[in-house]
Amino acid sequence: MKTFIYIFLVFMSTSVFAQKKPSDYFKNPKTKVLVVGSFHFDYPNLDANKINTEDQIDVLSPKTSNEVTELVEYIKRFKPTKIAIEAWPSWNANQKLKEYNDGKHRDKRDERYQLAMRIARDLKIKELFSIDAECIWDDLQKKFGKSDSTFFNTLSKEYDFRSNDAISQQFNRFFKSSEPKNFKSLLDTFIYMNSKESHQYGYGAYLSGDFKLREYDGADMLALYWYSRNLRMFRNIQNIPHNNEDRILVIAGNGHAAVLRQLFTSSAEYDFIEFSSLK
Repeated sequence: MKTFIYIFLVFMSTSVFAQKKPSDYFKNPKTKVLVVGSFHFDYPNLDANKINTEDQIDVLSPKTSNEVTELVEYIKRFKPTKIAIEAWPSWNANQKLKEYNDGKHRDKRDERYQLAMRIARDLKIKELFSIDAECIWDDLQKKFGKSDSTFFNTLSKEYDFRSNDAISQQFNRFFKSSEPKNFKSLLDTFIYMNSKESHQYGYGAYLSGDFKLREYDGADMLALYWYSRNLRMFRNIQNIPHNNEDRILVIAGNGHAAVLRQLFTSSAEYDFIEFSSLK
């Protein structure tokens, strides 16, 4: 009897310790994806974090142009087969890519030309996928804004990314320190911007400041506006025809990249490749 009990206990302990890891249940082949978070090379300054003119760099200047080439060559190590960009369908990316391959648009500073189209040309990729999307907030305003403007105006009141509390000031200093002028090269800038830690704090920036507006207004605005847009961008990436042999390069603003990192690393369909691992 004692022997039986001993064997039973050994069996039970072995079963407990042999419990699979969560990842062991998801051994399906995954599509590799590289998300390259970028600042906007042409500085439209439409984002919450704006760059002063004296702090901007000119990607067409001889020095920085060489750094762009270095960055392009670095990203090409990923060997993408598909390229997705932060652009609206109305931007007509593939018409512009055709024109770029014909020699046009070489004087454009926009990172979609300087990075995405250069990489597409060099790797003979004939199509770009535009993944930007309006958010549910826009949809709701179009449908109900006129009939219930008071609700929308009240919910979004003071949601303007201008908070000046202590935590918001820390984020302002962090974003200021991340500007290209503070690095020896554009590649170093991108390695820093696209690090796991930088994305973690970039993601966290939306969880302070305006997020705390009233009881739930800030949280609801984040969900309806920023998070909805990024979830839809992720959904657009899912809709790109692909198989597990494909390698998808995503080039988007770094604010989007921080959210996309969270989504891709949580997805069972994709293998998120760290930007710094291309060295």
